[in-house]
Amino acid sequence: MLIIPGERHRHCDGISRRNFLRIGSLAMGGLTLPDLLRAEAASGIKQSNKSVIMIFLSGGPPHQDMVDLKPDAPVEVRGEFEPINTNVPGIQIGDQLPLLAKMTDKLAIIRSIVGSEGRHAGFQCMTGQRSTNQPQGGWPSLGSAVSKLRGPTTPSMPPFVSLVPPMKGKGWSDPGQPGFLGIGHQAFRPTGDCQADMVLNDITPDRLHDRHTLLTSLDRFRREADASGAMAGLDRFNEQALGILTSSKLAEALDLTRESQAVRDRYGYGSPEPAGYGDAGPLLNTYFLSARRLIEAGARVVTLAYGRWDWHGRPHGTTFENSRHHMPMLDQGLTALLEDLHQRGLDKDTTVIVWGEFGRTPKINANVGRDHWPNVSFAMFSGGGLRTGQVIGATDRLAGEAVDRPVTFGEVFSTLYNRLGIDTSAITLRDLNGRPQYLVPERAESIRELIG
Repeated sequence: MLIIPGERHRHCDGISRRNFLRIGSLAMGGLTLPDLLRAEAASGIKQSNKSVIMIFLSGGPPHQDMVDLKPDAPVEVRGEFEPINTNVPGIQIGDQLPLLAKMTDKLAIIRSIVGSEGRHAGFQCMTGQRSTNQPQGGWPSLGSAVSKLRGPTTPSMPPFVSLVPPMKGKGWSDPGQPGFLGIGHQAFRPTGDCQADMVLNDITPDRLHDRHTLLTSLDRFRREADASGAMAGLDRFNEQALGILTSSKLAEALDLTRESQAVRDRYGYGSPEPAGYGDAGPLLNTYFLSARRLIEAGARVVTLAYGRWDWHGRPHGTTFENSRHHMPMLDQGLTALLEDLHQRGLDKDTTVIVWGEFGRTPKINANVGRDHWPNVSFAMFSGGGLRTGQVIGATDRLAGEAVDRPVTFGEVFSTLYNRLGIDTSAITLRDLNGRPQYLVPERAESIRELIG
């Protein structure tokens, strides 16, 4: 440790510099360490790893071709698919999702999500907030807020991991930004070539630790003097990187060869190539398996983007041609994930949500596609101890407007935080101006049908 002796100065109000720094940290962080420890003890978070897997169907999936079919609507609305019965009496979904139909008892389908901004971006699905009138630094995503409030379960496993691959369409490749919480709570992204950076080459852990200790000692005064909190965030980021480099836990979680061939075949594979236009993300079912392994290894929030669901029609394929490609792949990967979580006893503590940024127009356009439709969309929940085997909300006869039980983005996020043991009515995070900010817009309540 590097020590620079000197006097302990007192300010005009009688507060020592050491206490001033401590008070300043409260203004930046929102909660003290004892507060966090008490919150964790009260929520029981130490006894189990409450977690969320968020599957973002980037581009806007067609709700009326997946979970809200209207077979009695005019032909220009109802499309080419037929509703099929599920293993829950009275619930039907689209015929391109036959495996999900056999396990709908493990799903809660919301047909009435409202309040979309109508933008091609993952922002609203990652934060629950609107992109306008943001506080300085921006709204933090679910994963970043959980990283701040809960921290890692172990130093070698980041609390927030994103499997969102790089895409040309940057709005869809948003892993969930840290916003005003800063770099220390951004998502760890082990995609692409950077996986090689998680392995030490020609340096021992002891030597790496010595270098890290020296760097930390030299930077200590600069960190403490930095009122913005950026240096503290960078220090936390470096600590996380050190934990990753000196442990094989994360690398092992991402090593799918440790799974049996039967398990890997059950999930399916896909391709790393763009699934559609050049700005698309890939259809990679291996990400579903990676998400399960990451949760099992101790990650608290895992996000992933899956495919490209923005189907306006020719010349890039009709909505129905693309559906026949994407939906069976999703059907295989998602059902494998849900079955795997249940078989391993992870389902009670792991909440899975599947959704996109908006829905699609009821009327099929001249290019045999459906256009953007922010008026209503859908989400599917599973696990987390939620009440599944039900449908929440309803749309009109054309699947164009919510006519029963509209559900907001805020309600969805309040439910996700609830499953993580975080009380959105009480807990706030301080923004860069020191103002307390609630985690969900308008202090929305959890979806009562799901949690009682």
